[in-house]
Amino acid sequence: MAHPKHRVSKQRRDKRRTHYKLTTPTLAACSNCGAAVMYHRVCPECGYYRGRQIIEKTVV
Repeated sequence: MAHPKHRVSKQRRDKRRTHYKLTTPTLAACSNCGAAVMYHRVCPECGYYRGRQIIEKTVV
């Protein structure tokens, strides 16, 4: 295993971590109902994906 010869300063450590950040998911409009959907996922509102019904949704 690697052993550090010198202590890494807080500034150097934090400079390395500046790129660790969250990104917001890209949303698209469902072609069937218009709800916001993440790409390559079935619409949670109507159950459609790429124009086909994948999940049977019942109205309560």
